[in-house]
Amino acid sequence: MYSDSTIEKLKWSLPWLSRYPFWRFGEFMSRPKSSSQPQDLIILVANHFEPGVGQEGMRLLEKWYTLARETGEAVRDHDGTKFRHTNFVPAEQYDTDVMDMLASMQDEGLGEVEVHFHHGVDKPDTAENTRRVLTDFRDVLADKHRCLSRETPESQPQYAFVHGNWALANSAGGRYCGVDSEMQILADTGCYADFTLPSAPDESQVAKINALYRCGNSLTERRPHRSGPDLAVGDEPGKPMMFTGPLVFDWSRRKKGLPVPRIDDGALADNYSSDLRRFYRWRNARISVKGRPEWVFIKLYSHAFFEQDQDAMIGGKARRFFSQVLENGERTGEYRVHFASAREAYNMVFAALQGHSGNPHAYRDFRLRPIMQENSRAKTEWETEGRLVTST
Repeated sequence: MYSDSTIEKLKWSLPWLSRYPFWRFGEFMSRPKSSSQPQDLIILVANHFEPGVGQEGMRLLEKWYTLARETGEAVRDHDGTKFRHTNFVPAEQYDTDVMDMLASMQDEGLGEVEVHFHHGVDKPDTAENTRRVLTDFRDVLADKHRCLSRETPESQPQYAFVHGNWALANSAGGRYCGVDSEMQILADTGCYADFTLPSAPDESQVAKINALYRCGNSLTERRPHRSGPDLAVGDEPGKPMMFTGPLVFDWSRRKKGLPVPRIDDGALADNYSSDLRRFYRWRNARISVKGRPEWVFIKLYSHAFFEQDQDAMIGGKARRFFSQVLENGERTGEYRVHFASAREAYNMVFAALQGHSGNPHAYRDFRLRPIMQENSRAKTEWETEGRLVTST
C-alpha cells in the first residue's frame, strides 16, 4: 500500500525544496532592469479534460461548452483573442461524439485539443502498449477529427502532452505508468512539448522548477526530465520541450499572527481564490527563454469536470479574475496579456529561440499549425479560384 502522508510528501518534496532558495536567488539576480516597455505575459491553461463517455459525458461537455463560450466572448486579451483552455483529452477515454463536440469547440476558438493519458493504474504498463495507444490516438485525432497540428500538410501530426496522475516517465515510484522509456516514446510519436509539471507535493515532482528546458538525461531513462539546461536564444528546443508552470510559495496566510506558507502551483480551483496578488506570484516566477525575459509564460492548469471548481476555471469567478488582470495591465502599463493555447505558446517559445522579439501574438502559428486550419485554407483557395461548386 502507498500512503501519501505528510512525512512522505515532505520527503518527496525535498529535491525541489532544497533547490528553491537557489532558484529564487538566481531569479532575483537575473531580473531585468526597469523598462518603460510593458512585459508580454503569455497565459495558457492546461486542462486535464475528462468529461467521460456516453450520454453523461455529453451532458457535462454541453454545460462546459456554454461556459467556455460565455467566458470567451466576455474576456479577450490585448490582441482580441478569446480566453480559453487547452483541452488535454485522455486517450483511454475516447468517445466519438465527445470528440466531435470538442472539435467544434476548437473550430470556434474555445480550446485546442491535445493528448492526456492515464495508464499503469492497476499494474505497470508496457512500452509497447504505450507506444501503440499514443500512436493510434494521435492518428484518430488528426485523421478523423482534424485536431492536433503539424509543420506541413505532409508531415506527421504532433501533439502536446499531459500525463495522467502526474507520473510522467515513470516518475511516481512505479505507480500510474511503469514505462521508464516513456519520454523517448513521446518524442518518437510526435510530442513537441510536455505540460505536466508542476506536480508538487506528489512524488512525481522533479527538482527542476519554473523553467522552459530540455531533458538533460537519456530519454530512455526513468525521469529524464529531472534536470536539464534552460532554453536560451539560439538553442534548439529539444523534443519534447519541458514546459512547466509556476511553483512558488504563498506567504499570505496567517495563523496566530505568523505566516504559514502554502504551495501555489497555478491550479484554477475553488479552494484557492485568485486575485492580483496571486497573479503577481505567477508572473514573478519569470518563466521565460533566457535572453528574452520580456516574454513571460504562465502555464496554469485545471481539472475541467471537478464541477465545484468550474466557476473558478471557466465561469463567473474566472471572468472576473482575468478581466481584473487585463484591466490592471491596461491601467498600469506594466504588461500586456496574450491568451494562448499550448501549441501557440510553444510556437512563441520557438520564435524566441530563433531570436524573434516584439509582440508574441505574431508567432502563434510560427512553426506548428492546426490541422483543422489546413482544411480551412484549402477551402478558401478553392472558393477564391472558383472551383467550389455550390447549389443555388
